[in-house]
Amino acid sequence: MNNSTKYKLFDILLCLSEAIDLISPKLNCHHQRVAYLSYRLAQRMDMPEKARRNILLQGLLHDIGALSLDERLSLLEEEPIKNGSHAFRGGTLLSGCIPLQELAEGVRYHHLPWNNGQGLFFRNIPVPIESHILHLADRVCASFSNTSNILADIGDVLSKIKLQENLNFSPEIMSVLFELESKEHIWLEFADSAPLRHLPESAIDNSKLDLDGVLSIAKVFSHIIDFRSHFTATHSAGVARIAEKLAEQAGMTVEERKMIIIAGCLHDLGKLGVQGSILEKPGKLDYREFSAIRAHTFYTYKLLNMIGGFSTINQWASFHHERLDGTGYPFHMKAEQLTLGSRIMTVSDIFNAITENRPYRKGMGKNEIVEVIKDMSDNGKICSDVAHILLADIDFYISLSKATQKLAADDYDRFFRDDDKIAI
Repeated sequence: MNNSTKYKLFDILLCLSEAIDLISPKLNCHHQRVAYLSYRLAQRMDMPEKARRNILLQGLLHDIGALSLDERLSLLEEEPIKNGSHAFRGGTLLSGCIPLQELAEGVRYHHLPWNNGQGLFFRNIPVPIESHILHLADRVCASFSNTSNILADIGDVLSKIKLQENLNFSPEIMSVLFELESKEHIWLEFADSAPLRHLPESAIDNSKLDLDGVLSIAKVFSHIIDFRSHFTATHSAGVARIAEKLAEQAGMTVEERKMIIIAGCLHDLGKLGVQGSILEKPGKLDYREFSAIRAHTFYTYKLLNMIGGFSTINQWASFHHERLDGTGYPFHMKAEQLTLGSRIMTVSDIFNAITENRPYRKGMGKNEIVEVIKDMSDNGKICSDVAHILLADIDFYISLSKATQKLAADDYDRFFRDDDKIAI
């Protein structure tokens, strides 16, 4: 396969933004609305079009550093004392991703209070005005208990926001917000289930990425997926690495191997809709909890389907719980419907799951691993050819898995190490 497809940056970020909001109905459309209102404020302030496009993307991603459901919901209700932690984590995630680096600083400081103009700097570092636009837009969005009759509620919301002028919010940006108060169409578009569709075409960043660019973003989102719990902190990295090596030994091209790494990084994207208490439950899941888990691959499929040209990567990512005999989920596909990439992802996911420590059990040893993989292969659950590649070099794959898990665990520790040092 010679993949020369270019992927739209906006499609990818809109998909990932939807994934972040998936975690709770209360967050439905939050990122799109922050992006929409931030763009309208920047437009009213006559900021350059490039800056407007960037602030829209920052709005889509502004809370990517808030990894738990509790943290995200608390941000809707009030700004906690350590209101900078998730914003700084988000900035750190973006700064390490080349296609998204220029968005990092706006996100990093988006909960910094204005504080009579002192918010123009943080520890002598200049703070971009985009951060203060995002902050105001975010708090306005969080202030609406619902948007079913938004025109009736605008006055009350803005009156409450007005009380924070010069303390939390820039007077200049506040004045622009109040200029929008009488523009009914702005607020009706804001309340729409897909507000960004109402923006002009010039608002949308038309940048396109090759596979390397997509891979860079996919690795960022593998952290968001996995870092919700120390029990899952290494999983996506492990699946991606093992899948890459299996793909190489199965004869896949360099381009296909990049695609399967992306699929590995994003295969559990739908798990952002699963509560952390389920992921970390020390005992057996009950029926309702397991049902929530079983839904995650469907949501992965639905989300990745938003990205043009992603069909193959989507199938590889989303079908990892399907089985050759049709007993998998959620689509109950059979052997003839599952390509080599999907089969590799399935084996890689199973192998990584049984080697990792989970809240309810320790990772398996070599003999148990071989027994599980061989049994599933012999019973027609997984691809015998891929299973053979793994089992023929099982010591290598166990060693590779442990090394990958250690690197990912170190990344997890570094990511959270400085949280307590952040104070605003």
